[in-house]
Amino acid sequence: MDVKSLSKELLLDMYYKMVLIRRFEEKLVELYRIGKIPGIAHGYIGEEAVAVGVCSALRKDDYILSTHRGHGHSLAKGVDPKYLMAELMARKTGVCKGIGGSMHSTEPEVGVIFSSAIVAGSIPIAVGVALAFKMRREDRVVVSFFGDGATNRGTFHEALNLASLWKLPVVFVCENNFYAISTHISKSISAKEIVDRAIAYNMPGKVVDGNDVLAVYEVALEAVERARRGGGPTFIEARTYRWLDHGMYYLGKYRPDEEVLAWKQRCPIKLFKERLLREGVVTEQELEMVDVRVLQEIEEAVKFAEESEETDLEFAKQFVYVR
Repeated sequence: MDVKSLSKELLLDMYYKMVLIRRFEEKLVELYRIGKIPGIAHGYIGEEAVAVGVCSALRKDDYILSTHRGHGHSLAKGVDPKYLMAELMARKTGVCKGIGGSMHSTEPEVGVIFSSAIVAGSIPIAVGVALAFKMRREDRVVVSFFGDGATNRGTFHEALNLASLWKLPVVFVCENNFYAISTHISKSISAKEIVDRAIAYNMPGKVVDGNDVLAVYEVALEAVERARRGGGPTFIEARTYRWLDHGMYYLGKYRPDEEVLAWKQRCPIKLFKERLLREGVVTEQELEMVDVRVLQEIEEAVKFAEESEETDLEFAKQFVYVR
């Protein structure tokens, strides 16, 4: 995609959101390791271009459904980092009042309709949301994010079949980071290419460099526009890589050091920054101002969360219902 065909405002917003996700996740690792993040958390460092590229192609009233690794999606869609940080620290000011935690953060007001810790759990729900959009004749699109491992689940296949059959306004985005926890896709997926699975359901399948935010944006925009005009779903396989372990805990060594290093050298933020400067569409100073802004927002988010009241059992009981 030609950088100069896009507005400077959009390009700076993409850069801002990618840096915001990176710094948020780095702070999350720090807080987790000193015991300030209860429960389990999964980092998104290295995959920022996927969330930002896809969400930049959406409108505010479009919906996304996320996974156990969902902080990046939430921030890319517009969730305020203060309220997301408060959620992760189990505070009443969190997006789910501190009850959802890392793997279930949701904020419908900006289009984050649901996050599921169950592998492939949100895919059929996205199809249901898309069906509702179609039945109500609403000009809206829903995106389902999931990992490579989710494509082996039965719900994945059922959902793609119905979405295609009914030409629903949904985009399926597989964030292929090559490992389902610690199992490489070569040991778990029979298809030669994950994207080939779209063929069985008569929908377009697109492979994109998940570390190139503009490439992701271009493919996502095409898929979103197709869905919006009634053309049905698209399957996108974004090939990327998580820098950290599966979770904030250590599983042991299962990835070659040279593989991890090679992917880190293709840092999506670094690649995007170099291109923006090379094309002359922004200045070094403008990008530095974004960096400063993000660091300040992260500091404010942590301060806000730490000063917020903790969620407790009695408070949580208000949101539990019995018949």
